[in-house]
Amino acid sequence: MNNSLAKPLHIGIVGCSAEGAALCYRTICSEGAQWLGPHAHPEVSMHTHSLADYVACLEAGDMAGVAALMLSSAHKLARQGADFLICPDNTIHQALALVQPESPLPWLHIAEVVAQEAVQRGWHKVGLTGTRWLVDSDVYPEKLSARGLGFERPTPEERDAIQHIIMEELVPGRPSQHGEATFQAVIRRMQTLGCEGVVLGCTEIPLLMSDANSPLPTLDSTRLLARAALRQAVAAPGA
Repeated sequence: MNNSLAKPLHIGIVGCSAEGAALCYRTICSEGAQWLGPHAHPEVSMHTHSLADYVACLEAGDMAGVAALMLSSAHKLARQGADFLICPDNTIHQALALVQPESPLPWLHIAEVVAQEAVQRGWHKVGLTGTRWLVDSDVYPEKLSARGLGFERPTPEERDAIQHIIMEELVPGRPSQHGEATFQAVIRRMQTLGCEGVVLGCTEIPLLMSDANSPLPTLDSTRLLARAALRQAVAAPGA
């Protein structure tokens, strides 16, 4: 498809951690050509507060603080001309309900995008992986249950192991073989419980896991969100 004469919507990325935001940005830019022609992609702006500011709020259970950071980014991106927003970070979607009433722009919800993909694949039950903050929350259970999807969370011990891998290996961009083996063991257990696929519910997990090495098919939340943003950008009136 070549819509090179039309102007797509301007995508605003509210970043949190560098690796997840970078993968989302790269996906939008590299896959934009499928919609818009060679070398083309929608206009993209990104704003990212220090990850340390987000982590401090998360460790304190301060969702209002997380929401304030997200809103700050949203207002900056609105001033840059963005038409809508995405956040390539599953964990801080816990605060999105606090953000949306005050937001200057509409948002795509990463868990809604992922849940819709699971439905389209005909699945009935998925495994959920991500930070301890995410898997302890209702971010995915709410969106999955709304579509009639069952899910399995990691055990408390698995949550601790995954939290360490994400924050100490993947966020700094240093995936390890030990981390890969740990994820594979967690996903195999979920497979025995009837899961048909697994949500890579941290936007850094695709640095480590994919369909190539996962015991179950994967739902790559980072790339799925980027593709949903592309679809929205090019399907808008006048695009």
